[in-house]
Amino acid sequence: MVKLRKQRKRKVYRHNVNRKRLRNRIESVGKISCKEVKSAWDRRKSVQTNLEEMGLSYDPNKTIKIPSNKQKLKASVTSNVDAWEEENVEATPTKVFVAEALETEARAPRVKMFKLPKGQVQWITYLMDKYGKDYKAMARDKKNYQQETWKQLRAKIKRFKSIPEQYSVYLKERNLTEGDASSGNDSALSDNEI
Repeated sequence: MVKLRKQRKRKVYRHNVNRKRLRNRIESVGKISCKEVKSAWDRRKSVQTNLEEMGLSYDPNKTIKIPSNKQKLKASVTSNVDAWEEENVEATPTKVFVAEALETEARAPRVKMFKLPKGQVQWITYLMDKYGKDYKAMARDKKNYQQETWKQLRAKIKRFKSIPEQYSVYLKERNLTEGDASSGNDSALSDNEI
């Protein structure tokens, strides 16, 4: 079978490249954005050793090995299921605090920064002003170009009401309170019909 030129070209050793300098440029501590990893990083060690000491994975395929069918069959024949797991047990990391800090940071609750687009807010407020809580009438509105169903419109309005920054502005503009808006906009309905 003929090999492709590009595949062979990639395997050529480049004598003009200083590997040590290249490695130091790649592994420089200045490029690590995570403060926990940066504080525990040892510049004298390779990336793989650093990550293994921190309890992080350098290659997930090697860290979490999936046994092949041959290994499963071999384990079932010898009835030594734990033998395969014992072979793949790695030493405990020395810098466990890094992995724990990253784990707690990942589990921390995030502040929701979600906002609806301006055009969608205008569309929703128009519908709320005109129809109040009559979602089926909203679906029949002549400006409903997207042909959204009444359930889709109800879901959009519910999402709009769950965003306090945008919904409070809507209430202030209409001089409404939370209770007035939830009971229905009869006053807004009569204003628009006149």
